[in-house]
Amino acid sequence: MNCLLAHVIQIESSGSFSLVDLEFGDLLLSAVIMETEEDIAWLRTNARVQVLFKETEVSIALEPLSAISLRNRFAGTIATINTGKIMSRVEISGDGYTIISVITTRSVKKLDLQPGQKVIALVKANELLLMQPDKE
Repeated sequence: MNCLLAHVIQIESSGSFSLVDLEFGDLLLSAVIMETEEDIAWLRTNARVQVLFKETEVSIALEPLSAISLRNRFAGTIATINTGKIMSRVEISGDGYTIISVITTRSVKKLDLQPGQKVIALVKANELLLMQPDKE
């Protein structure tokens, strides 16, 4: 599971859904959750939250990236690729973070992915899970 520590910068709610905008370093992320500020006491503007997402929910794109609806974009460099017959694990290092993506080996080959290559890891807003960070 990918895990980042971010700050909530804005929450927009409608009905039982909320669009939560987050700041992670220089990156702006968005999460769609099925709860509101009224449902979760710790979910507030300026709150620190853990952002979690599965490795299998991370897509990889090459630049130039044209128009796309995926809101969460992590630019980085491929550190390692562990290739299996069906699935491959791609480790992407960015500015102060590491993102793991598990994609098909066919995709690795089609994109001709190599260690040292610059890529963009993409995650849909509805795939981010927000949690209260552990108490320090």
